[in-house]
Amino acid sequence: MDRSDGMERLHRPLLRRRRAVPLVLALVAALVAVVAMPGASLASAPPPPAGFSTVFVDDFNGAAGSSVSTSNWRFDTGQGIFGTGEIETMTSSTNNVFLDGQGNMHVRALRDSAGNWTSGRLETNREDFEPPAGGVMRFQASIAMPNVNGSNGLGYWPAFWMLGTPIRHGSTWPGVGELDIMESINAVATEFGTMHCGTNPGGPCNESTGIGGRVSCSTCWGQFHTYTIEWDKSVSPETIRWFLDGTQFFSINSTRVDATTWANATNHPYFILFDLAIGGGFPAAFGGGPTSATVSGGEMIVDYVAVYSKSGGGGGTPTPTPPPTPTPTPTPTPPSGGGVGATSTIQAESFNARSAQPRTEPTTDTGGGLDVGFIGNGDWLQYNSVNFGSTPLTQFHARVASGAANGVSGLVEVHLDSLGNPAVGSFAIANTGGWQSWRTVPANMSGTTGTHTVFLKFVTGSGQNFVNVNWFTFSP
Repeated sequence: MDRSDGMERLHRPLLRRRRAVPLVLALVAALVAVVAMPGASLASAPPPPAGFSTVFVDDFNGAAGSSVSTSNWRFDTGQGIFGTGEIETMTSSTNNVFLDGQGNMHVRALRDSAGNWTSGRLETNREDFEPPAGGVMRFQASIAMPNVNGSNGLGYWPAFWMLGTPIRHGSTWPGVGELDIMESINAVATEFGTMHCGTNPGGPCNESTGIGGRVSCSTCWGQFHTYTIEWDKSVSPETIRWFLDGTQFFSINSTRVDATTWANATNHPYFILFDLAIGGGFPAAFGGGPTSATVSGGEMIVDYVAVYSKSGGGGGTPTPTPPPTPTPTPTPTPPSGGGVGATSTIQAESFNARSAQPRTEPTTDTGGGLDVGFIGNGDWLQYNSVNFGSTPLTQFHARVASGAANGVSGLVEVHLDSLGNPAVGSFAIANTGGWQSWRTVPANMSGTTGTHTVFLKFVTGSGQNFVNVNWFTFSP
């Protein structure tokens, strides 16, 4: 998802490709189609296909009105932090995500009397889902998209998808890979499957659109269907296949992009996500929404999610792939005396530590590279050994952008050596015209000499993200 952990997810109708499936895999797919027929909720997840073992399953058993298992799931909460243009606020409330006591999880989108939407987005705590060497991994869920149609479904955007685990550890989208197993929008009778990879915009994977396929499904909205991808390292070239109710409708293999792009997207594990967004770029490409006619209370219902694994040891030979190519982090030139020069241009993404929420993302600012976004109240970035020299520096400049809503603003503060120390300088920032509409903002600060740990601290009373930072510097 767009700027979701530094990622973008502005999808449009994409490529349509079909490939022949080897007979044995076709038989496996047929078996899954038998045990996971569309239309009805199952009592429990089906057993693994022949030759597979179950490595993760959640049947969403629990008391009616209770939340999901915190052993299995974590919530992504907030508004405007995913970069897709979606308008809802994601919450962890059981008003939005709850169990029904009959083995199903409901993700419900609600609109209040003021027109504000809330919904839910959650991801697995586990982040180790990857086929064994020479093996296969199958990711599968039985889902009923919201029971909406026509104009009352405009703006709805349900999704069952996966992200490369390195995005949780400082790497960026789309290079780490994203696999959209199921998504649809505006109650259209179509299921979309997509892979994101490479660089954004453009690149070998046509970002931010990605590479994908689609299949017609007239009953996907309101009825249960089984959505599956199969990540197959037992064949050459390595292949990922998409299925609806056991029938393959799209595949991509490692020859579709260059070897480095494929390796960067697949030489690591993934984690799983569910969400129900409202509005954004993908719905906009199919007529827009939400509108005043869009109904509140639509629910994506998930019967089960399961991950099955098949060990290597037969079939083809996996295609060897090179290790991922790391993205270099710009390093400011240190002055004499060591450390990072305070008067140099200190790139925001060169932080030594950060709070949990801020993430890097590609920037369209002059010079390109990365910025740090998804910044809200209480967030901070830490830069070690910043050398201010012997002449007091009294000015702080930062390159910032904001797409925050009207009336939302906040402070960018500079603290030295500890977040608990008083700020030595700060400036206020509000909407600049967009999250990539950059301006350089100056601020006075207390005269500073010597070498310090610099903290940028971000303060707002709005509860929303309010600023992106590309770089900063100090001067006399």
